[in-house]
Amino acid sequence: MSTPVTDQTTDHVARLGRVHMIGIGGAGMSVVARLLAGRGVAVQGSDAAESATLDALRAEGVQVWVGHDPAHLAGVDTVVISSAVHEGNPELAAARARRLTVLHRSQALAALMEGSRGVAVAGAHGKTTTSAMIATILREVGLDPSYAIGSTVRTADGAAPGGHLGTSDVLVAEADESDGSFLNYTPTVAVITNVEADHLDHYGTPEAFNGAFIRFARRLVPEGWLIACADDEGSLSVGATICATGGHVITYGTDATARVRVTDISTTPEGTTAVLRGDVLGTNEQVADGAGVSGDVPGIPMRLAVPGRHNVLNATAAVIAAVKLGVDPREAVAGVEAFAGTGRRFEEKGVADGVRVVDDYAHHPTEIRAVLTAAREIADGGRVLVLFQPHLYSRTRIFAEAFATELAAADEVVVTDVYGAREEPDPSVTPNTIVDLMSGHGSAYAVPDRLDAAHAIADLARPGDVVLTVGAGDVTQLGPAVLARLNARLDGRVVAGLGED
Repeated sequence: MSTPVTDQTTDHVARLGRVHMIGIGGAGMSVVARLLAGRGVAVQGSDAAESATLDALRAEGVQVWVGHDPAHLAGVDTVVISSAVHEGNPELAAARARRLTVLHRSQALAALMEGSRGVAVAGAHGKTTTSAMIATILREVGLDPSYAIGSTVRTADGAAPGGHLGTSDVLVAEADESDGSFLNYTPTVAVITNVEADHLDHYGTPEAFNGAFIRFARRLVPEGWLIACADDEGSLSVGATICATGGHVITYGTDATARVRVTDISTTPEGTTAVLRGDVLGTNEQVADGAGVSGDVPGIPMRLAVPGRHNVLNATAAVIAAVKLGVDPREAVAGVEAFAGTGRRFEEKGVADGVRVVDDYAHHPTEIRAVLTAAREIADGGRVLVLFQPHLYSRTRIFAEAFATELAAADEVVVTDVYGAREEPDPSVTPNTIVDLMSGHGSAYAVPDRLDAAHAIADLARPGDVVLTVGAGDVTQLGPAVLARLNARLDGRVVAGLGED
């Protein structure tokens, strides 16, 4: 078992000593590495393969090896791992044998959060975007927060790393529920965007999954605030449970009972607009709990550069979180309007032959519904095509029917092989596990090879269409392949046919 951070002394970060991170190239691990290094900790790490992330860490002075070798642990005091690191990893096995302190990534991040005003954003969907929106607001108003977000953050100057050590006392963290590690945080402000059963390979039952969110909300510091989405039954239920035991809860959404209510949502190819109303936005003081929109508090118009109703809700949660940290409501809204997006969340990859290519991390049926809705809103009459890579054999098996239902909203669908990640291959789960369920619901094709799948979706596209590459695996690498195929077609170098070279 790993040593909990709560067993450390009060100077948590200093007590870590020299830190070795196994799998340092991962999105979440590299963020923590940057924050620890920024705090003066001697940080090093290893990963299975070279990557741009490793190059960036080396450029920042972090020693990194490719390959795992117990010799890397010389002089190390603490080893940090993620849930993707198996017990058979030679470095982890050596750390256990030497009785070194072994921490989960979230425990190291919790040590960094100690003594800060922590903001932890949890939810089955939307936590990356919402975390990045909060960080953007705080930076726009000059607070310079620290943040740990599992994706790059797009800015006017390009993509910025998801980890930043700021000068203020605020740390914004994306809180991962997938393995229960979000229960290591003790935040001042907690956001729950939604609670929808997922990661049942870890939790076993939807009831256990829901219960973990209640425990997360109960970890708030005394007088801390829970921000819960009233449009989501699971999030609203957690909020009601916390409120019933005396906790401070602010609900938000389009629902009439929401304490901060969102109205007048409109999405065009140029962006999304809405109006926010509520007593919380009329004062910076902590007000008494209770639902209801005050009629004498004028609405605040909000315009976002990112599409989709789901992003309006994410932005509303971010605005409320900033207000509870002392930001003026109108300045908070102005701050979120500067948000340009995050990596792999409706990320534009380019246009070729009149076809717009967008990449998205969606790997749950509800997320696919949201991204397809957003794509339809910006397609401006064009068709929406999807190249989908299922993530995990277990998730594909559990949600196959739901995936088929949501993907049927697209005009054309190509499903490629399952990205197994940490799971062993399951030959019974294939692209056809989903495609066969889509019979009679539009055009759907199973194309196991990834590059063939990229060519297939490009060959199906027409000028004016939007093509989405969707999934949590390496499907993100296929956007350039789709664009190259489209450009080759435009140049007359390809006579397209589904899956032909």
